[in-house]
Amino acid sequence: MSVLERVRAQESSPQAAIAVQSSAAIRRRIKEDLVERMGLTTMAQMVMGPDPDRARGELEVACESIINTRGYDDLAPELRARVVREVVDEVVGLGPIQPLLEDPTITEVMVNGTQSLFFERAGIVERAPEVFESAEQIRSVVDRILAPLGRRLDESSPIVNARLANGDRVNAVIAPIALAGPVVTIRKFSNRITSLGRLVELGALPWWYARLLTWAVRLRKDIAVAGGTGSGKTTLLNALSCEIPHEERIITIEDSAELRFESHPHVVGLEARSASIEGSGAVSIRDLVINALRMRPDRIVVGEVRGEECVDMLQAMNTGHDGSLTTLHAGTPEEAMLRLVLMARFGMDLPVDIIEEQVATALDVLVMSQRLSDGSRAIGSASVVGRAPEGGVRLEEIVSFDDVTRSWELVREPAFVAQGLAAGLLSEQEVSAWRQCFSR
Repeated sequence: MSVLERVRAQESSPQAAIAVQSSAAIRRRIKEDLVERMGLTTMAQMVMGPDPDRARGELEVACESIINTRGYDDLAPELRARVVREVVDEVVGLGPIQPLLEDPTITEVMVNGTQSLFFERAGIVERAPEVFESAEQIRSVVDRILAPLGRRLDESSPIVNARLANGDRVNAVIAPIALAGPVVTIRKFSNRITSLGRLVELGALPWWYARLLTWAVRLRKDIAVAGGTGSGKTTLLNALSCEIPHEERIITIEDSAELRFESHPHVVGLEARSASIEGSGAVSIRDLVINALRMRPDRIVVGEVRGEECVDMLQAMNTGHDGSLTTLHAGTPEEAMLRLVLMARFGMDLPVDIIEEQVATALDVLVMSQRLSDGSRAIGSASVVGRAPEGGVRLEEIVSFDDVTRSWELVREPAFVAQGLAAGLLSEQEVSAWRQCFSR
């Protein structure tokens, strides 16, 4: 009796479940045969070696040889190829999530213990056919991700944020925080969208809106991008950053490095760091913002403000570092202003009205990034930020967005367009062409 027949004879669940369980059992048996043939020491050296592609190739050949010589004759060709890939992914890759990470159309991977595995494609969350077999297998994958970073995940430190070599963001949570097994979320980094022009091609905003944002960057307006999780804030921030003139020095500050400046010649990237295994060496976003002020920046780009570093960012905007950019989580422009005030209070023990004054004088433009009901992303409304006559922050909408009809409207021309013309920073020709599209 072949291995496949022996496995099926042991299964008593419905046919669909038998196929899945049989595949897992065959995979375990091939791994055992692989260890017996190659030895744990040799396999460990291959896994830790400098050439993972070569290791994959050698392991694939070894698996094929095992299948051909050890009683797996009745394996269908498509199942044979799948099992080999899964075994190799588990030995030298990241198990069931390896093919998901290699798929360029997938933007996020979510592991919910051994219960389920989901992924996001084109804004729609789908369930993956494969899952992890055990919590230990998930922990092994997480350890493989964290090992080169000097980070740890254990009961004393059950939450970890990390970044893969290609920029993908990883968050992992284990017991006692996660109740149903280890939970891993991987936000894949996409370098396909690197300009406002590309966003226009994708229908995320019209060309005239993109031109307005380009002028805001060129005229050194301090801009904040706000939106919910997965709404495309970092993508828009990256596109805006690419509009910064090449003669300016940019300091980028991020929790996990995602911004890409492929063509800009003068960019200094800084990344925050969590504490080491010994509990020392942490460098916060606030530390980096303070240090960036000593690095002769023309522009400071903060990937996201989420705490007391907001104070230093606002002070930088108010003390000569015009044209700085950042993002924050908020659902509406009003919520964004409220969050900025609340975050600033973490690092500045001052009355609310003074903090509001700081926000009103520091920030110039607020742009909303939205995730629509069909999963697509769009650049939503834009508002000019200023001081209200009675004190506090005033928001004046300059671009409105209707998410039902997916349409944009210029509510009013912002004052910085005329100011750019008067200063000679914008040409009469480009502004006239832009204005003509609204007079038809």
